[in-house]
Amino acid sequence: MLRLERVSRRFGGIEAVKDLDLDVPAGARLGLIGPNGSGKTTVLNLVSGVLPAHGGAIFVAGTRIDGLPAHRFARLGIARTFQNLRLVAHMTVRENVWLAQHTLPAPRAARVEELLAALGLEAWRDAPVSGLPLPQQRRVELARALAREPRLLLLDEPAGGMTPAETEEMRDLIARLVPAETALILVEHKIELVARLCPRIAVLDFGRKIAEGAPEAVLRDPKVMEVYFGRSRGDA
Repeated sequence: MLRLERVSRRFGGIEAVKDLDLDVPAGARLGLIGPNGSGKTTVLNLVSGVLPAHGGAIFVAGTRIDGLPAHRFARLGIARTFQNLRLVAHMTVRENVWLAQHTLPAPRAARVEELLAALGLEAWRDAPVSGLPLPQQRRVELARALAREPRLLLLDEPAGGMTPAETEEMRDLIARLVPAETALILVEHKIELVARLCPRIAVLDFGRKIAEGAPEAVLRDPKVMEVYFGRSRGDA
């Protein structure tokens, strides 16, 4: 479903992503982890068309997409959430979710209502999204992404700012609502959440992939342990 071949992205003299290779088959669940500044969100921005790559190639279902305008990414079946919420504050919950269906050949109001019910948002359906607590706002973003009926779903810290109980609820929602055939890339600092949702993890450090594999093996990798526990990140 997704292939990155030696993909790079710079910000001035800083290489945020460097020569990254990544393969995500249809229906796969991949966790993307790393310290702050390691390039995780930049990868999602490259895959979703928010940023252009400065090198390499990105393919979705065999179609090369780097260099295409962002709306073409959406029409290829890519949907995402954002680390910093990007909801339309003055619109209602239902309107925010409905917006996601504009790229579909036949928008389905019933699907919007199904998602609102599944995510526990019915009570807020006609309320401005700006008035919702953070956990409900994150659920609205997830509902909006799922309403696109994506082939590739990118989740950027969907449990950011949540309590342990709220994080567990979000984990259950993702596990239950993301279709089995949808490829998922999950960026999240809560390692336990990633390990429980994703049978495969890739670790970034300063824009480079330093490990990839099953969670139990990756999290014992000496390079990964050094990145998380053995080195100051003051310059990351």
